[in-house]
Amino acid sequence: MKYITDQVKWGIIGAGDVCEKKSGPAFSKVPNSKLIAVMRRNIEKAKDYARRHKVSGYYNSASALINDPDINAVYIATPPVYHEEYALQAMQAGKPVYIEKPVTLNARSCQNLIDKSADYGIPVSVAHYRRRLPLFLKAKELIERNEIGEVQLVSIRMLQSAQNQLIADSNEFWRIKPEISGGGLFHDLAPHQLDILCWLFGKPESYSGKSFNQGKLYNAPDLTLLNAVFQEEIVFSGFWSFNVSENNQRDQCEIF
Repeated sequence: MKYITDQVKWGIIGAGDVCEKKSGPAFSKVPNSKLIAVMRRNIEKAKDYARRHKVSGYYNSASALINDPDINAVYIATPPVYHEEYALQAMQAGKPVYIEKPVTLNARSCQNLIDKSADYGIPVSVAHYRRRLPLFLKAKELIERNEIGEVQLVSIRMLQSAQNQLIADSNEFWRIKPEISGGGLFHDLAPHQLDILCWLFGKPESYSGKSFNQGKLYNAPDLTLLNAVFQEEIVFSGFWSFNVSENNQRDQCEIF
């Protein structure tokens, strides 16, 4: 694998809401890292982002950013429909890729990136940053030290109304368009939760799930059920609904 050993010089494709506070500014705050250029389809918005965040370069072409010789790593923060295409271009240019979740539209597309990463010798990573947050590191420490006893059951209940404010708004509201996002709000919100479960308990030995569109408010599922069994017979039950009453909203993970 080709790894960067000196300064990481980032280019962002899709400098939208997720890059305003969470990821974009951080690239110039951590050691040996600098944000070189950003790209948006609207060149004026790209220029505005660059001006406000003191970034020297901006583009309205993903290919132009990827082939900028001053950039040696690419962060893809577009809707998922573009992830595979841009990641392949970046790998072909010899540049490691960091991709927002969900990584791609579907499992086939994700497997293609895994295979191409091995072929090109270029690393591809997904933005599952929560593994390094103090809250989750403490939870992992408590579990590994057996502070809460032998884990038997894990439960996630994410219940939100159709008017929930958990996700960033957009003019297109692409997160509920499966052809752009890969699915509904489950695809946008559940990846971090599922990643943490695999980090805590390992790869599940078995799993099953089913999705429904109960509310018929848009052309994507609004209810997903997921059951899994991890090593040592740790049983998981997950329930995500985005069409409940505002009085019934919750976002809860319990480990028994």
